[in-house]
Amino acid sequence: MTEINLQVQETSERLDRYLAEQLSDFSRSRIQQLILQGHVKVNNQTCMSKKVSVAAGDLIELTIPPAEPLELQPADIPLDVLYEDDHLLIVNKPAGLVVHPAPGHEADTLVNALLTHCPNLVGIGGVQRPGIVHRLDKDTTGAIVIAKTDQAHQHLQAQLKAKTARREYLGIVSGAPKTPSGTVDLPIGRNPADRKKMAIVPIEKGGRPAITHWQVQERLSNYTLMHFQLETGRTHQIRVHSAQIGHPIVGDPIYSSGRSLGVNIAGQALHAWRLQLQHPVTGELIEATAPPPEAFTTLLTILRRRANFGE
Repeated sequence: MTEINLQVQETSERLDRYLAEQLSDFSRSRIQQLILQGHVKVNNQTCMSKKVSVAAGDLIELTIPPAEPLELQPADIPLDVLYEDDHLLIVNKPAGLVVHPAPGHEADTLVNALLTHCPNLVGIGGVQRPGIVHRLDKDTTGAIVIAKTDQAHQHLQAQLKAKTARREYLGIVSGAPKTPSGTVDLPIGRNPADRKKMAIVPIEKGGRPAITHWQVQERLSNYTLMHFQLETGRTHQIRVHSAQIGHPIVGDPIYSSGRSLGVNIAGQALHAWRLQLQHPVTGELIEATAPPPEAFTTLLTILRRRANFGE
């Protein structure tokens, strides 16, 4: 069980709405479910109505029950292995592959594939996401590291938290940034108008710090090949930050409304290109570079041709 205690500050609104704003990692529907199941107390009294209003000074106690274990089944899905030893594994994830099982994607995920490749992963770092240290969006391709032991899992997660692991991405964005490089330092949280999306949300409204460094790699007329380096790892971070500065990732189905390029790409043109980390046992520097997928390089070739011919 996990307990979260909050004291309402200057506000007066529905309980479910307030909790959804404060807890960006939970959808509003998940919050409502917890209320209906009796996991929320207001001023030490169990409250099972999502419509109750809370006001300044109210004390809220939210209990998160342990997750129900999923019945994970191995799946025979080929893996593009970039690095592997007894402690960790780095693979080049293809577009369309969900990292771990979740409602709507209970099978045929990267985790299911990993259980075929590494049967002993079960229980490493938790039953629902065995071995998973960080994640990539379904249609984001590239390098992702998996821990094979609890020691490796804890060490790798600590590196990400301490920002000593280096994650570099390549992305194709719409438009042409005026400067050759920059940093976006804006907090990210659930979009209060659409809980399936992320957005720039102030810290006091539940946003979490998010920092993205970017650099122009190649200008392609009205498109740009960008290099991104993450300092934090929020959900959809690069996609949200890119859209915020007016240069959304090409093909992004959520954060871009740009016209079609006439090139068939699966989702956003964003690729986790290089991953640098310290080996959790030997201490040596491990660097894995993931070649971009064919769809990404094809798009790049077409944009270069159009830029050269002034299309």
